[in-house]
Amino acid sequence: MEGLGFSIPTLITQVISFIILLVLLRVFAYKPIMRMMDERSRRIKESMEQAEAVKQQSAKAEEELKKQIEQASREGQERIARAVKAGEEVKQKAQEDAKKEAENLITRARAEIRQERDEAIDDVRKEFADLTVLAAGKVIEKSLDKEEHRELIEKVLKESSSGKKER
Repeated sequence: MEGLGFSIPTLITQVISFIILLVLLRVFAYKPIMRMMDERSRRIKESMEQAEAVKQQSAKAEEELKKQIEQASREGQERIARAVKAGEEVKQKAQEDAKKEAENLITRARAEIRQERDEAIDDVRKEFADLTVLAAGKVIEKSLDKEEHRELIEKVLKESSSGKKER
């Protein structure tokens, strides 16, 4: 082999040096590099797991937010419905109160009209009685007692009006 330019002791030395170099590289370089790569792989895996957990929490929070929005919307609709119902009840009560008030006003107005009519009839009767006494006095040409004639006329008027009512 020497003809080829190989020297056996040099070749053995180089092979031993290469094996020592491999052992040293394995002990001092390969293991730390592998540890560092494993550590980096572990950190990346943890980061991915954390990212997945954050993603799941985000999805859960979004779902919860949707539920809260739907709940708030339902509550808002219920409140609107209650407000509309309360408004209708207030409107109906106001209408009923206005109707009662109108009926009361009509009843009072009728009572006042009846009272004024009765007063007017009484006034007309008194005037009629006075005129009758005056006319009778002139016919007889003597002054009659006005009070007695008024009572007599009122009695006759009452009898005639009660006779008409009975018919």
